[in-house]
Amino acid sequence: MWIDGTVPTAEIRSKTKILADGENPGIWGFDGSSTNQASGDNSDVVLQPVFQCPDPIRGGDDILVMCECLLTKDLSPHPTNTRAMAVAAMEKYGDQQPLFGLEQEYTMLDPVSSWPYGFPSHGYPGPQGPYYCGVGAVKIAGRDLVEEHTTLCIKAGLAISGTNAEVMPGQWEFQIGPVDTVTVGDHMWIARYLLFRIGEKYNVEMSLDAKPMKGDWNGAGMHTNFSTNKMRESYDAIIAACEALGAPGKPEEHIAVYGHGIQDRLTGAHETQRYDQFSYGVSDRGASIRIPWQVAKDQKGYIEDRRPNANADPYAVAALITNTCCSVLA
Repeated sequence: MWIDGTVPTAEIRSKTKILADGENPGIWGFDGSSTNQASGDNSDVVLQPVFQCPDPIRGGDDILVMCECLLTKDLSPHPTNTRAMAVAAMEKYGDQQPLFGLEQEYTMLDPVSSWPYGFPSHGYPGPQGPYYCGVGAVKIAGRDLVEEHTTLCIKAGLAISGTNAEVMPGQWEFQIGPVDTVTVGDHMWIARYLLFRIGEKYNVEMSLDAKPMKGDWNGAGMHTNFSTNKMRESYDAIIAACEALGAPGKPEEHIAVYGHGIQDRLTGAHETQRYDQFSYGVSDRGASIRIPWQVAKDQKGYIEDRRPNANADPYAVAALITNTCCSVLA
């Protein structure tokens, strides 16, 4: 598996390699001209294995292998290789023990009509309210798929830590973490791969669109929980991290990395702050950064950046937050 060069939203690609018993995956390659990563006259891109886990779909001795993309010329990171950014951030600030928990929202769609599961055919259900963490056939659609995806993630050894139905019908969420700046991207991309694979089985299209239904419906985000060793010990460090994220130029830098369609999602409504404004506050889901009430009470813990889209690249998001916050907490 590798991350392609699709614009504006990168996607995961995969192919299968048959290995002899005991053989390591080794470097491989692919046609980058078919993935927006090379031209046809110089099309080869190198795949460098960087993370592997059990394949819960095939089972047995089969494995899933996450790869970085490298250039053939000197085996340096390909321009689309955002994992290299996360590795660099971790090498620089790993002594601060950064930890991430990502909340991946997604929307189940009918592959023919592109209408969300739980919506009447070309119609609309009742307004938002009863669907979030709901129970019952009137409120919930797709639970069997969600449960199977959760089981696959557990069998793969991923750091999945929970799931729940979301605010809009047909919208769900799973959480990955807490793990470090690099691992959270490895695990999230593989969890996304498994999500789309299980969607094939159920003939359901999985959308990471930031605003899959226009109008008075919640968008889909990847809320990002973050802490360092100092934040887990001191409320002053919590405030320092919030201030760092709101420093001149930083909100714009982060918004540029936080996914396609962010202006449609971060409108100031539906539990968001506007994309062009920055704020933080305790228990405030309308702020850019939420400080959980328990953190304020305990005077230590973590913060939640509510701005990243569901379609944001977890490697890029984790790298940027690590660099921004750790640079002031060193």
